[in-house]
Amino acid sequence: MIGRSPAAPGRARHPATVLAVGFGATILIGTAVLATPLATTAGDSTHWVTALFTATSAVCLTGLVVVDTASYWSDFGEVVIALLIQAGGLGIMTLATLVTLLISGKVGLRARMSTQLETKAVNAASLRQVVRKVVVFSLVCEVIVAVVLTGRFALGYGEPFGRAVYLGAFHAVSAFNNAGFALWPDNLMRFVTDPWICLTIAIAVIVGGLGFPVVFELLRSWRHPTRWSMLTRLTMSLTVILLTAGTLIFMATEARNPDTMGPLDNSGKLLASFFAAVMPRSAGFNSIDISQMEPSSWLVTDVLMFIGGGSAGTAGGIKLTTFGFLLFIVWAELRGETQVNIAHRRLPESTQRQAVTIGLLGVFLVGTSTWLLMLITPHSLDQVLFEVISAFATNGLSTGITADISLAGHVLLSVLMFIGRIGPLTVGSALALKKRTRHYELPEERMIVG
Repeated sequence: MIGRSPAAPGRARHPATVLAVGFGATILIGTAVLATPLATTAGDSTHWVTALFTATSAVCLTGLVVVDTASYWSDFGEVVIALLIQAGGLGIMTLATLVTLLISGKVGLRARMSTQLETKAVNAASLRQVVRKVVVFSLVCEVIVAVVLTGRFALGYGEPFGRAVYLGAFHAVSAFNNAGFALWPDNLMRFVTDPWICLTIAIAVIVGGLGFPVVFELLRSWRHPTRWSMLTRLTMSLTVILLTAGTLIFMATEARNPDTMGPLDNSGKLLASFFAAVMPRSAGFNSIDISQMEPSSWLVTDVLMFIGGGSAGTAGGIKLTTFGFLLFIVWAELRGETQVNIAHRRLPESTQRQAVTIGLLGVFLVGTSTWLLMLITPHSLDQVLFEVISAFATNGLSTGITADISLAGHVLLSVLMFIGRIGPLTVGSALALKKRTRHYELPEERMIVG
């Protein structure tokens, strides 16, 4: 009897496979539950596409909706959505962190993972410690945010204590996991000038979007930036640059727009601009009417959404590290340098190829999906492009056309959200963990570029 190759179990349990299967199964379970009459306020069964779209949006931490969350879904349905968000957030944080450690080879995780996959053991101390830290960190952050929001809803808006706790908990989970679901028809527009609500949610979004490895390195070495790794330096630098640039750009383009920030005072405009700059990281909350923003602001938002947030976090997009690597690759090429150096470290050629691959795949996916959606929807190119990038980047911001798109369009966006959530990590880990050695080299030929 011929036995199975010893390497087969390891290949079957590649992190990319685990990620895709786990998220897919969670989405299907969520779809089945949300399709039941118990999940709606009207007590009717939900169309499977609506249930699928909502479950995918929740698990993939997107926030795009085809029905109003507060009025359409019952309390049970809202709790299910929150649980799906929590499952998606903890899942992506845990698996992304494990993949990061696996690729970096720290704490001997490569050997431990291989041993576990071969022996089917799941109780290695290092893995338990990593998972426990991720879960505890996530829950502690959510509790802190929930307490602040609960207090504000109860004391500032007169909500009954029970209702305030419910609102605080739901939006804490949605904010930290960069999901963007809100329990008001206008999202958070009614709180546009409230710093307690907007800043609390914005900080939760930023922390959740930085990524577990970056956050814990900051907690360990926040006084010694010179000791930070390339990942932390690049993530923090680009975060500050993009948030600052986004705030200034939105202040310049929307400050006089009577349908967005025009009626606000200067402090309100600054708060709204900062909030608008934070949300494209992958959160999907909005405190101003996105549909009334200037087209130039839509374009800036498109770019920020496509870039996304930090690696191994709840944010989406191609990730800050990928964008940063591409910038340094271009800079090194313009300077005629043969090596790409970041923070006194050399960027491996394999990592450069991975960044280019993820970036180009993202552009191809967005372009193809935009073309397909244009064929089945009457909306303008800038609106469709905004919607597609929001889905791919698992962002959730919308110009207001989501509900008007056909069922085929909703299915397309659901697939895009799924690919956008697991795609960059899946492709990145697959490329990093799969190395093929060629035992010969072909002759070199110089080609014209450009």
